[in-house]
Amino acid sequence: MTVDVGGLQDLPSEVLAQATTAFGLLAARSRLHIMWALSQGESDVTGLAGRMDMALPAVSQHLAKLKLAGLVAARPEGRRQVYYVDDPDIAATIGAMIALLAARAEQRPLQPLSPLEFTLGRLDRKAAWRSPATAAD
Repeated sequence: MTVDVGGLQDLPSEVLAQATTAFGLLAARSRLHIMWALSQGESDVTGLAGRMDMALPAVSQHLAKLKLAGLVAARPEGRRQVYYVDDPDIAATIGAMIALLAARAEQRPLQPLSPLEFTLGRLDRKAAWRSPATAAD
């Protein structure tokens, strides 16, 4: 599923378009939170809204977008819809990424540069973004 471009492997434009759509949807904090919650187990809109302290209509709208993109699916259970991540690879990818970032945050939270530090370039950005384990190397 790769294309040879001047001796280098590249992705077809359709695959890049699908990835862009998926990552674009996951760039919203609320939708990423919903995907994280659903990767841990299925839930209905009410359960998700309570867990995230969001209004039901907002959660419902986010779920509709995720469902249209094929990132979540729903099944009827009585009068309610139960949502779940339909693709175990998507759930595993989200879980792995969140776990990695959470572990890094516990080691050393990243601090954004102040506008003055950014402008003057006073901090070595590579050193500022290194974890404590690699900073000593």
